[in-house]
Amino acid sequence: MSGRGDGHRWADAPRGVRVTFAVLVAIFAYGAAVHLTQLHLGGLDPYPAMPSWLAAYFGSLALLDPAAALLLALRRRAGLALGAVVLTTDALANAYANYVVDRTGGVTPGRMGQAVIAALALGLLLAAPRIAPWLNGGRDRAGRFSGR
Repeated sequence: MSGRGDGHRWADAPRGVRVTFAVLVAIFAYGAAVHLTQLHLGGLDPYPAMPSWLAAYFGSLALLDPAAALLLALRRRAGLALGAVVLTTDALANAYANYVVDRTGGVTPGRMGQAVIAALALGLLLAAPRIAPWLNGGRDRAGRFSGR
């Protein structure tokens, strides 16, 4: 995401925007790695303590996380929308898993992870209006439809 040359995908974006997108891509790539690892290590039932609908959702993140990362890296608005939905629903799903399914009291690693995901979701939702104009597939910063 460096600003090399006019033909570079991110050349017109300010450094802060480029850094934000690099961080978002890294977050979703990390999420993909975590969920793929859980599926690989867990076999046919990687989330045995979870209700089937919740296990299916967590399994779907092995596809949704890399899709969000790729769309964001390609500078598509769909990536921002998908990323916001994924992080928000992931925070909610982890809250259910850590506060409803897991009846353990106090602070647990799962609850700490859920707090991090919730903070990332909130950060993305707050940043989205400021970073969306730098994406293709909608109106550009001047309000013209880009059609890409």
